[in-house]
Amino acid sequence: MGWWSERVVPIITEHACNTKEIQPYRGRLCAGLTGEVIEVGFGSGHNLSHLPPTVDHLWAVEPSTRARRYAAPRIAATSVPVDYAGLDGQRLELTDDRFDHAVSAFTMCTIPDVLAALREVRRVLKPGGQLHFVEHGRSSDPKVARFQQRWDPVQKRLFAGCHVSRPIDELVEQAGFEIKHLENSQLKGPKSFGYIYEGLATA
Repeated sequence: MGWWSERVVPIITEHACNTKEIQPYRGRLCAGLTGEVIEVGFGSGHNLSHLPPTVDHLWAVEPSTRARRYAAPRIAATSVPVDYAGLDGQRLELTDDRFDHAVSAFTMCTIPDVLAALREVRRVLKPGGQLHFVEHGRSSDPKVARFQQRWDPVQKRLFAGCHVSRPIDELVEQAGFEIKHLENSQLKGPKSFGYIYEGLATA
């Protein structure tokens, strides 16, 4: 990872991805988690405070050293055991059919080969296991979506590969998941950056 993506972007996401507006999304994301859980794009551990007591163990995938440092006090404060399970969601060195649930929060926008990562998540989930996700992506408004397409090259350079135009629901389905629940909403601020996909899908 380069200097900007390792030193600056984690500072931005540490604050921008845990605002008062976003915290309820994280609460809903984690509400139904049980058993063994894998989180791809663990970041600095913002979801830890929302984990229910039904979670037995959380396995975290996160490439950023700085984000891991930010996460350390949150890991120390939670009662849920947390272990790191690798750096790259596109290649999980984990056995098949291992986890009950998977979590992805504001992560699918940045992984270079997001389909590969989603297929890896499906592989390590038990049959019938669930993927819980909250992501920003392509707007349902055609005008906004066109701007997102034009802006994407700049967004990628500024925010370590982040895209604003990915159709999250389509990607989840292309990876072999069946979406059981999906809601879309719009965060405050510019429409191009805050179109939200909040969903649950089954492997």
